[in-house]
Amino acid sequence: MIGNLSLDQLRILVTIADTGSFSATGRHLRRAQSAISQSIATLESVQGVTLFDRSGHRPTLTEVGRVLVVQARAVLESAAQFEAMAASTVAGVEPELALAIDPLAPSAPLIESLSAIREAFPHLAVSFSTEGLGGAERRLRNGEAALALCTLIPTVPDDVTALPLLSVRLWPVVASEHPLAKLGRRVTVADLKPYVQLVLSDPVSPGGPSYGVTGCHPWRFVDLARRLDFLLAGFGWCRMPEHLIADHLASGRLVPLELTAELQSTPDSLPIYAAHMQNRALGKAGRWLLNDLTRRLCM
Repeated sequence: MIGNLSLDQLRILVTIADTGSFSATGRHLRRAQSAISQSIATLESVQGVTLFDRSGHRPTLTEVGRVLVVQARAVLESAAQFEAMAASTVAGVEPELALAIDPLAPSAPLIESLSAIREAFPHLAVSFSTEGLGGAERRLRNGEAALALCTLIPTVPDDVTALPLLSVRLWPVVASEHPLAKLGRRVTVADLKPYVQLVLSDPVSPGGPSYGVTGCHPWRFVDLARRLDFLLAGFGWCRMPEHLIADHLASGRLVPLELTAELQSTPDSLPIYAAHMQNRALGKAGRWLLNDLTRRLCM
């Protein structure tokens, strides 16, 4: 009961709209036609509206009736969602699964797993946030995310459980018209000094751990898409994930740089982890998603 309104009355109203008559509604709901008529009459009286025009052979919805049927459907759907979510929680499924994703994590496998979890847990509320470098780990630590797909630089923290899912290859690249693209030999530290390096940076802690910063003139970016724009425009060089630049390499807009040994101390790939805090166990849906990602991606 919602005040003077019951879900049963709304269910009867919607069923009449669907079946076209009070008698058909009675058969569908296994009620006497008189009970159906009385329920609608009470609803009309309490709400002060006329829902049906009864002057013809069959009752037809009035203008206000048509509008309120739409509202009734929405209320019934919401109530069903409420009941389903409560039942899922009783069965051990967390009421919400919060995810945080670092910029270097590729989207395609995550999209596949999120589509799968929607089928496995249709009533699960999933919240999703993409973060700058380091942001996914922060969300884990402050409790805003249960599971993160992220890099962990420089090492996996002791209080984080991290499963390596895949390795992202990073290519040192530059736009085809950039002077570095025209050297015709391996690039040295001295070659890089005059030019801008486009660096992916943690927006909260720009002075924190970095990866592969070797240039003397770093320009710092929070998101990969904007850094790619500046890379293609010829403003500098950087290391970019292979899955984001494959088309540009194939078209010749970007050129890979061959680095000398002194610049190859930085690994050419980074592991992407599925991570969660050790002191906060994943719920049933979180474990399911982790297993699905592992099945699809595990190194």
